[in-house]
Amino acid sequence: MLLAIDIGNTNITLGVFDKDNPRATWRVATDVNRTADQYAAELLTLLHHRDINRVEITEIAVCSVVPPLLGTFIELCTRYFHIPPFVVGPGVKTGVRIRMDNPREVGTDRIVDATAAHHLYGGPLIIVDFGTAITFDTLSREGDYLGGAIAPGLTIAAEALFTRTAALPRIQLVPPKHAIGTNTVDAMQSGLIFGYVGLIEGIITRIQKELGEKTLVVATGGYASMLTGSTLIIDKVNSDLTLIGLRLINDMNKA
Repeated sequence: MLLAIDIGNTNITLGVFDKDNPRATWRVATDVNRTADQYAAELLTLLHHRDINRVEITEIAVCSVVPPLLGTFIELCTRYFHIPPFVVGPGVKTGVRIRMDNPREVGTDRIVDATAAHHLYGGPLIIVDFGTAITFDTLSREGDYLGGAIAPGLTIAAEALFTRTAALPRIQLVPPKHAIGTNTVDAMQSGLIFGYVGLIEGIITRIQKELGEKTLVVATGGYASMLTGSTLIIDKVNSDLTLIGLRLINDMNKA
């Protein structure tokens, strides 16, 4: 079985694949101060609760946008699974041609998402990843990565309202019932959720106008399901997109 690990700025997403089929997936908080042993203890507990023995893991694929944690997880893989992980990085076959001015600027998670999305849905398409940042990735009909847009994520905006104002509280991010908030919390939820829905719809519309055609829009990431419930512009939601991409790229690079 394959253990796929996507190390993000806010969350680390993990999944175990039995051949092509996802057997289990988890999301844990990112903490650059945790050691390999601490992450291993949590991971082994998660595996145990899904009746997966560590010896059943025969391959590990990793992508990371948090450089300090990449070494931590390489140590975890070699110490606890006795497997040197396959790490997505420059020079790795992904099946995606990057048409950016500087291809090395593109985060590995975005290329992994692109690999999975084009494999599953074809093209042209736009991938909206609701992570620490909200990223919009554009793929051509042939699967070329054309570029996109990056905006601050929902949690960043919510935290900024709390930390940069004297009277506004820290709130739970849940969909509001009305655009017109009748108290401070409702008003903040309306501004954040519906404000970001407007941002998403606006950027997607502009990208499609530049492409000259309507595209399929795929959403992924932690807040995908919540935000897509308030707009019709998203066609597909796939929370496992990055893990699926890791599995595909791992298979492409087998000797």
